[in-house]
Amino acid sequence: MTYELYYWDGIPGRGEFARLALEQAGADYVDVARTDGGMARMMAMMKTKTSGFTPFAPPFLKDGDLVISHAANILLYLGNRLGLAPDDEAGRITANGLQLGITDFVAEVHDVHHPIGVSLYFEDQKDEALRRAEDFRGERLPKFLSYFEKQLAKNGQGQVHALCHALSYVDLSLFHLVEGLRYAFPNTMAAAEPEYPLLVALNAQVRDLPRIKAYLASERRLAFNEQGIFRYYPELDAS
Repeated sequence: MTYELYYWDGIPGRGEFARLALEQAGADYVDVARTDGGMARMMAMMKTKTSGFTPFAPPFLKDGDLVISHAANILLYLGNRLGLAPDDEAGRITANGLQLGITDFVAEVHDVHHPIGVSLYFEDQKDEALRRAEDFRGERLPKFLSYFEKQLAKNGQGQVHALCHALSYVDLSLFHLVEGLRYAFPNTMAAAEPEYPLLVALNAQVRDLPRIKAYLASERRLAFNEQGIFRYYPELDAS
């Protein structure tokens, strides 16, 4: 059965975490909002008044009659089905916990450029964003990256993985996280990356996976831009 992924067209966003897992697994899926009439279908699903689960916002995944919302929850569901999660319950819970940590960090990245409200333009909250960016670069970014670096260090020598010496959806998500940070904060990341060699190694390792390499070179891969979570505003980056 074909998975149906629902997310806004034109931005990688939170939907990219699910896309990377589906692509790496070679799963049969459709990115619904990018098909003819897909956006209307997505909006209709969020407004349905019929019985059953109604998602609040994308991303959400439809597998038959089942609808799963939120990136971490989608990956918890897909993990075993795609061979991208540990087989044991403890491992799956650990993977979900790490993914939820990534979710928390992504929310903080977003709030750098929109610290007051999502309904306001960046220019309407620029002063607050400048203050938020300084704290983010100096405190929050190193706090989160250090945490993930320590997790990678637990798995010894050889290839770098977040869990169990095997590729998981957490590795794919950390790849996307680093890519997004490099786009949004290029100067900050250039200075910081020597402190996180395992995250850098994992990023390169995932980029070189045959299916991921093919995906990144395809039209299915959406470019970062100033409409998504990771946005580049030079004044928010380190000089």
